[in-house]
Order: sequence, then structure tokens, then C-alpha cells
Amino acid sequence: MEVPNHLAVIIDGNRRWAKQRGMPAWFGHRQGAKNLDKFFDWCFDLGVPQVSAWVMSTENYNERSKEEISNLMKIFEDYLEDLLNKRSSILDKYEIRLRFVGDLDKLPPRLVKLMGKLMIKTAKYQKKLLNILINYGGYFELTEVMKKIAKKVIKAGRIELTRKDIEVNLLVPTPLDLIIRTGGRNRLSGFMPWQSAYAEIYTTNTLWPAFNKKELVKAIEWYNSSQRNFGK
Repeated sequence: MEVPNHLAVIIDGNRRWAKQRGMPAWFGHRQGAKNLDKFFDWCFDLGVPQVSAWVMSTENYNERSKEEISNLMKIFEDYLEDLLNKRSSILDKYEIRLRFVGDLDKLPPRLVKLMGKLMIKTAKYQKKLLNILINYGGYFELTEVMKKIAKKVIKAGRIELTRKDIEVNLLVPTPLDLIIRTGGRNRLSGFMPWQSAYAEIYTTNTLWPAFNKKELVKAIEWYNSSQRNFGK
């Protein structure tokens, strides 16, 4: 079974999973966080070189209630602290370099500090790459790209723009091969608009906390059966 070079997951369904069980939203988010480590383990055990997980969008961060966002931030903090303090974590097991991507300046300082420590700790690893997208949105990424290019254009004093200029300034520069979206929604919701140009998109009705390795293998098998023409 050929695995994708870059696999991404759009995490969806935590709140619905909790609602089905008569529990508050934060309960679903906490269960979803517990499933993250398992998912990463399955992916890297199967040999996927790069994984991207979209855990929270800019719209989530701006539009949801203060109570839910506060609970989410606490869940993220607990998750990252556990990851940082483990003597031997999944990051060490597979020699994974960890990156956090998004509008990080708007997140709580304590959370950003934990992210920084984890990125420094794993900077030595080169075998695998894990991108966690938090407070991320496609509009935000493309706006940041345009800002960087505009600065270079002003400095150079001439307008000269190529596809490569855009790609090297992306927050995640590697093209996507397979995108998995849980929760039954058939849309990208602005996820990596440039990188997803030729990605295969697999959707499942399974809510994220219930997503398992069997579902992952099923998605990769489906990916293997897809004919990728890249516009040819």
C-alpha cells in the first residue's frame, strides 16, 4: 500500500460526539485531543513522512463562545504539557519535527511558550514532520504570503512574481496528497487552498473522537485506488 507523502486531517465532530452522549462540548474536545496521539502514531507507523492536523480554525477562535475557547485553550495546554514532559513521546519514537502553524500571536502566551519549547526540542529531528494548525485559516495564510511578497517587492523596487515566490512563503510549503475530513462535511472550509490544488479528498461520517486506525487505512486504500492526473 503506497502512503501519501503529505497527509492532512480536518478534525470535525467533537461537539456532535459529545452532544450524542449528553455531554458538554469541552468533553468532546478533550476526547478528540486524546485521539490525536493515536492518529499520529498510526500515520507514522504506516510510513507517512509528513502529517498536518487542523485542530482549530480562525473562524472557530473568533466566533465560538468565550467559555468554549477557554476550555479549548486549557485542553491544548494540557496536551502540549503532557507531550513536552513525557520521557519518551511519539515525537521521539519516530524522530518527528513538530511545527505549529497559524495566527499564533493571538493565542494565550502560556500556550505559545509551550509550542516554542516543543519546536526547539524537536528541531534536531529530520525523519518525519508534523504540522499542527491552530487558529489557522486559508485567508490568513494567503494574506501573510502577500505581505511577505509585498515587502520583498518594495525592497527590490520592481514587481517580479513567480509560482516559486508564493510557494516558499507558504506557512506549509509542501503540496498535499490526501486530505481526510471527519464528521461528514464535504468541504475544505478554506484549508490550505494552495497546497490542496491536486489533493485527493476523503470524507467520512465518523466523528473525530471515534475515528480509528481501520478508518485511516480505509482512507489510504481509497487514495491508492484514485487516479491522479495533475491536470494531464
